[in-house]
Amino acid sequence: MQTTNHILMIRPVDFKFNEQTAGNNKFQVASTESDVQKAALKEFDAFVTLLQQNGVDVTVIDDTLEPETPDSIFPNNWVSFHDDGSVYLYPMFSENRRLERRNEILEGLKNHFEVNHISDLSFYEQQHAFLEGTGSMVLDRTNKIVYACLSVRTDEEVLNNFCMLTGYEPVAFQAVDGSNFPIYHTNVMMCIGDRFAVICLDSIKDTDERLNVTISLKGTGKEIIEISLEQMNRFAGNMLQVNNTEDESLLVMSEQAYLSLTAEQIAALEQYSRIIYAPLYTIEKNGGGSARCMLAEIHLPIK
Repeated sequence: MQTTNHILMIRPVDFKFNEQTAGNNKFQVASTESDVQKAALKEFDAFVTLLQQNGVDVTVIDDTLEPETPDSIFPNNWVSFHDDGSVYLYPMFSENRRLERRNEILEGLKNHFEVNHISDLSFYEQQHAFLEGTGSMVLDRTNKIVYACLSVRTDEEVLNNFCMLTGYEPVAFQAVDGSNFPIYHTNVMMCIGDRFAVICLDSIKDTDERLNVTISLKGTGKEIIEISLEQMNRFAGNMLQVNNTEDESLLVMSEQAYLSLTAEQIAALEQYSRIIYAPLYTIEKNGGGSARCMLAEIHLPIK
């Protein structure tokens, strides 16, 4: 299935602007707020409450002060979980983000979920090649297709290795923002749902690559809902479709993303899911990621 009701989230203890990631994440802006951690924690807790009130099963793990991991709030970059019981660990660009990989988190999940195999791709860090999980890759789990915009953080060799191990087919392309700077993660410019895809096609400048992505999406029966570069900058591509305990489809995004959408786009999305959104302005500004980045989907079989 494309969606799951089970989500892993990491509660921050020292969230702040990460200098190590800012060079290639143009969505990041250093805040002038006096207490970024306090504001981010308030946003995080309210987001968790929103998800739980809407019937989503959220596993919340507290981060630790040591080692220093200012971006731990975005766990989908270091780990992904799959319905065959496999877990993949990923090579991370920033040295302080590599410290987010915590074995005790995986051990804790084994109490409730079946983990049959762990594949650790982090050895690619020694070759300065990176693939940052479901940030770098947007997975069409139903059709076994990976969409990936190549960047410093999304290496094609590592991508192809992941696809070889998992049986996914890669659809790789280049994507840039309005100033022609490479987009650091695919999940800020596109989202795959069960029957729809939200995507900023304007960010794919190469005509053939844009056509290839469009053909792939349409070929799997997805309605394409286009967003603009400006909407992408407001995290309208950073959405995640989940389902709740009543098997209702939900589309999760930030308040900023929701407010950027047109009435027509909202109507198109609401054909497939009920939209829920939360204010995440501090997290978005300082972290350069939004709602989807905070959600690591647990597709593992339940014990």
